[in-house]
Amino acid sequence: MISIDLTLKYTSIPISVQRKEAEDADFLYKKIISAMRSPTPELIELTCEKHTEKKVAVMSDQISVVILSQKDGAASTGRVPGFFSEAESRK
Repeated sequence: MISIDLTLKYTSIPISVQRKEAEDADFLYKKIISAMRSPTPELIELTCEKHTEKKVAVMSDQISVVILSQKDGAASTGRVPGFFSEAESRK
């Protein structure tokens, strides 16, 4: 399962959706990045393939970070995905 995590401006709670296939996750990642680069904000609607009832809509100009990561056993033990958690684990 591949996770796409979004961090919004002015909030510390990440939004996360999952994709089963790497190609689908990469396509969604590129779609979000493209919307973030757009000069006009647009509404991005996201669904989750792991929890199909999970839906969220965000404005592209409110996204500050997008992380694409592979979910594995380490992530399921309570460690959050992302670059900061990797840096902290190396100390």
